[in-house]
Amino acid sequence: MNKVLKIMTLTSLLLVALFSADEASATVYNWSRYDLSFETPDGGFVTYNSPTRFEVQWEDMVMTVQLYSQDKGDEKKMLTENLQRKALGYNMYDLNNGKIKVKGFKKTYSIDGTMPDGSRAIIADLVSKHQNLIVEITVNYIYGNREVVEDMIKSFAENKKQQPNHERKRQKVQTKQKAERDEQKAKKQQPEQRPARKEKLYDA
Repeated sequence: MNKVLKIMTLTSLLLVALFSADEASATVYNWSRYDLSFETPDGGFVTYNSPTRFEVQWEDMVMTVQLYSQDKGDEKKMLTENLQRKALGYNMYDLNNGKIKVKGFKKTYSIDGTMPDGSRAIIADLVSKHQNLIVEITVNYIYGNREVVEDMIKSFAENKKQQPNHERKRQKVQTKQKAERDEQKAKKQQPEQRPARKEKLYDA
């Protein structure tokens, strides 16, 4: 295991998945012990769940979340070098340092590149503002899913409300009449929703 970052010796973890019933639904995971929440596309299958590591996969994508404790030292240099080593450990090539910003975290460092099989991968370290914690997210995905991957990473939030980040997308200004028509149309097309279902994944 990397000497720069040590795995946190933590005793318990609670991850809860909240499922929505509509077609465009997403799954929200709450890591209650650390006030961490994030959102992923629905339909993922949890393949690993422990006090410091969580994995979920889809047909064309795999995401791993690993928790580390922070070490003292040059944070930027330490984390960028660590990401470089991990990427090379996966035999990734065409590496690029990312510029993903995640609201609510002190810093975000990331690197992306191509895997030996031609798929893409990104590794991101989110540095907590409130805890001695680094959240490392690794996503292996097929080319074309980049926007979905970035949305997952940007959804990570650290708050007691257990709500993921949702970036507000810019919309064109429209007239009041058109807004009312669009609202009525949306209501007609909206399917009947059932109450959200909670699923307990892990409780040490």
